[in-house]
Amino acid sequence: MSELVARTGRHQQRYEAGCRLIAGCIPFRFRYSEGSNGNKSEKIVEVLMINSTSGPGLLFPKALDGNIAGEVCFHQTNAALVVYLHGNSCKMYKALNGGWENDETVEEAAAREALEEAGVRGELMHFLGHYHFKSKTLQDEFSPEGRCRAAMFALFVKEELESWPEQSRRLRSWVTIPEAVECCRHAWMREALENGFNQWSADGMIRTMKAVSMDDASDGN
Repeated sequence: MSELVARTGRHQQRYEAGCRLIAGCIPFRFRYSEGSNGNKSEKIVEVLMINSTSGPGLLFPKALDGNIAGEVCFHQTNAALVVYLHGNSCKMYKALNGGWENDETVEEAAAREALEEAGVRGELMHFLGHYHFKSKTLQDEFSPEGRCRAAMFALFVKEELESWPEQSRRLRSWVTIPEAVECCRHAWMREALENGFNQWSADGMIRTMKAVSMDDASDGN
């Protein structure tokens, strides 16, 4: 098995109308809760998250993009999203920052960051929309105000790697959607979860997931 290595550097980042472009995703799985008789009962949706080294709250992974023009085109590919919890309390977290470079599509960038930072692979199921925010750490000559626009996707996780590039700095934890909403660090990520992911899960997830074996989709531990 070849060793996975994380890309470094932020050269060739992408901008549009004064905004730095971001790619990210919310990784999810299905888990059955156990009934009083020991049998499977209610099916629960869980999302995956990762920790940061410089701030409170939980986040989803994201990649900063490069110079490919055009609208976001959705197709199935590997990708993932991550957020971190320690025990039952929220700890210090930050967003996963990576470069969406000029040799990648938006989907490929989101997938790469998920693999590097969270060690997960999966299938992008749905485009959740664009979300705007400002970041002082992302201010530069092309975006003096640190304006960013994030394209977010829902990722159905199919594989969790035991070894991945940033495992020495990243913890993984599956959490319920209410837990994620409560501990999410950034308002724009909470919006993507509540207005994007939740709306899709309520209105269109089952239709989108028809091609996926629901038995396989429900094997999360």
